[in-house]
Amino acid sequence: MYDMKTQTVTIRIDAALGHRLDRAARRSGRSRSAVVRDALERQLAIDQLADLRRRIVPFAEARGYLTDEDIFRHLS
Repeated sequence: MYDMKTQTVTIRIDAALGHRLDRAARRSGRSRSAVVRDALERQLAIDQLADLRRRIVPFAEARGYLTDEDIFRHLS
């Protein structure tokens, strides 16, 4: 499957989430592990972007960019 070394992570989920995971895996034709791995990668990317945004906002505000629209307007 992967050429890289892998790690095993064990998590506990309630039955309802387990059923949702099973349905998602069946619908997508992927394993439960693949669905969880993709969800984790997406969430970690979202968290990283949120962290970057928190760190950048003070610099943007200091330059007069107070909203996303200010930035879009400048770039358009």
